[in-house]
Amino acid sequence: MSARGLFVTGTDTGVGKTRVAVALIHALRARGLGVAVMKPVSAGAAPGELNEDVVALMQAANVDADVHDVNPYAFAEAIAPHIAAESLGVRIELDVIAEAYARLAAIADIVVVEGAGGWRVPLNEHEDMADLALRLGLPVALVVGLRLGCLNHALLTAESITLRRVPWAGWVGNHIEPAMPQAAENLAALRTRLPGPCLGVQGFFEGEGLALNMPQWLTLPDWLVS
Repeated sequence: MSARGLFVTGTDTGVGKTRVAVALIHALRARGLGVAVMKPVSAGAAPGELNEDVVALMQAANVDADVHDVNPYAFAEAIAPHIAAESLGVRIELDVIAEAYARLAAIADIVVVEGAGGWRVPLNEHEDMADLALRLGLPVALVVGLRLGCLNHALLTAESITLRRVPWAGWVGNHIEPAMPQAAENLAALRTRLPGPCLGVQGFFEGEGLALNMPQWLTLPDWLVS
């Protein structure tokens, strides 16, 4: 198979990247595609258990894959990945991640890759999440957490994505507060100022799991499913 891919990043940590990634996976599956998933770096898991984001992605996928390819670097502490790695004497290597991605791409139509934290989260002493997206050669879907400050965070992230010359897939607005003041006005500002298309706006959801995260609100780019 010749796989396509998508790199899901966010304006910050805790903005709903996994919820959006799961919605993308379901929407792609509905088009008849074989979807593999990847969380290159995870931080935060109980001893002997997988990170909850990794579990959610793997449950949504319809291509079975080795968990070590899905999640090459897993750290127990929910802290910045490079700090977690350094505390264990480990260095996060982009080569290792790229090789795992290649194995996933070989068995799937498309690979949905979810980053950790925000766009510029460090991975080692020199490289960050943006370098990883560039190395994998994947277009970026930006998840904007809709709350006070989101305009600044989204525009700064978009500027960095453009400067890195990483292609845009689009952006998703995710309501992470139950009643954000002037939400419609903020979304209008994002639509006007962000360079990529809006793929959808996900409503606020408070609860356990991702069961209610259905993709009806999501629009996939034509190039992704053609």
